[in-house]
Amino acid sequence: MISPQKPLATFRIDIPISGMTCASCVSRVEKSLKATAGVQSANVNLATEVASVQADPSVNLEVLSAAVREAGYDLKTTDVALHVEGMTCASCVTRVEKALLKVPGVLLASVNLATEQAAVRALSTIPPASLVAAVTKAGYVTQLKQEAEPAKPNTLPTWGPVAIASVLTLPLVLPMVLQLVGIDWMLNGWLQLALATPVQFWLGWRFYRAGWRAVKAKAGNMDLLVALGTSAAFGLSVYLLMRHSQHGMPHLYFEASAAVITLVLLGKWLEDRAKRQTTDAIRSLNALRPSTALVRRDGVDVETPMADVRVGDLVCIRPGDRVPVDGDIMEGRSHVDESLITGESLPVSKQVGDQVTGGAINAEGMLIVRTQAVGAETTLARIIRLVESAQAGKAPIQRIVDRVSAVFVPVVLGIALLTFLAWLGINGDWEHALINAVAVLVIACPCALGLATPTAIMVGTGAAARRGILIKDAQALEIAHSVTVVAFDKTGTLTEGKPTLVAVVPAEGSGIDEVVAL
Repeated sequence: MISPQKPLATFRIDIPISGMTCASCVSRVEKSLKATAGVQSANVNLATEVASVQADPSVNLEVLSAAVREAGYDLKTTDVALHVEGMTCASCVTRVEKALLKVPGVLLASVNLATEQAAVRALSTIPPASLVAAVTKAGYVTQLKQEAEPAKPNTLPTWGPVAIASVLTLPLVLPMVLQLVGIDWMLNGWLQLALATPVQFWLGWRFYRAGWRAVKAKAGNMDLLVALGTSAAFGLSVYLLMRHSQHGMPHLYFEASAAVITLVLLGKWLEDRAKRQTTDAIRSLNALRPSTALVRRDGVDVETPMADVRVGDLVCIRPGDRVPVDGDIMEGRSHVDESLITGESLPVSKQVGDQVTGGAINAEGMLIVRTQAVGAETTLARIIRLVESAQAGKAPIQRIVDRVSAVFVPVVLGIALLTFLAWLGINGDWEHALINAVAVLVIACPCALGLATPTAIMVGTGAAARRGILIKDAQALEIAHSVTVVAFDKTGTLTEGKPTLVAVVPAEGSGIDEVVAL
């Protein structure tokens, strides 16, 4: 997570403020803002609860918000969740965060590469459309993420491109493998060109497209490194084939460019597969939310979509149904399976006045429940948000990674250029110098740098959720390795919920097989 450091793009900004009740509040806020260095004027409107500030370019929103808080008030903010597509490495994360932070009124922006989500905290006056426009301008596809919507199942990522790339690359790599066992065999150079070309420009086109977007945004990313490195190896091989093929088969590097693209595609496929499996935890929780409820209105029970159920409605819950809302029992008596929330292995007795939680299962009797919470406000919805928040959050170590990644690609490009010039100066062989520069570009692709931490958090929280363990945030997961004592509140937390036969002691005159058969 990074915070905005650059000054606002405009000299004037409207800041929504909460907590003001009278003219003295207005005077206090204005006085605090005007005392801030660089602020030319500040006018506060009590009716609209907005402060209009005219300031020098050196003043940023962070300074103004501090002045408001110093006066004893707070800013009205809103949290917006965005789904961002097209990010490939940590450099993309930095670029999206910077694009969001350039929007006047944005306080914080945190982007998670593994979940492809951006969490933004902005002034309540900032329209979400301006955030979407900022990310789109940076070269990525984005849309608002509706928290109330259930997570949609992701289809299994296609393995077709990986399979095709593998089939085309294997003959190129095979001669190198055979040399290890003493078999000297080389594929015809023109056949190598025919095999490598579709891998480079068809299957690898995604890297060129994403790399070009990065260039247009005056930034660098993993795709740019892959595109440059493999293109250099491919181009050099074509040059050597054209120039030296008449004098014997030169040493070509088609296998290097094809192998790099194939391995990166394989890594992306495995990453997408891990994401899909991890989101199963969220989808399984969402599956516990009924889509309709039997609502009693004017003495008539009506099957009603959950979107139309309101707080205060009477909901009828039949035996075997899942409880659709959080509420209080007004009529009836039953046993309710609340293992989802409490871990209790046996259904709990419920009667008039007791509370029930959405997602629980009504075991036997008919219940009439007065709705206290629906939709995003239910306990189950808050649990789902907790898991999603933990998956999208950044651990402290990841913030260090993001700072390194922001300068990683430009540094790698610089080192590759220096490598080329150094080898060129040493032996004057530009072909050898270019190969060494390509090696620097290819091995330095920051895939693991940007994906290791967020993917580990995502997979860890998802695996825990499938086992009934909810991780509050990424920081809690990071420090969990130091836990030495765990306290459990009840036996139900530790049971599996299913009785198991562990021993049989038959009565005199009966055998074990006879007893078990009963």
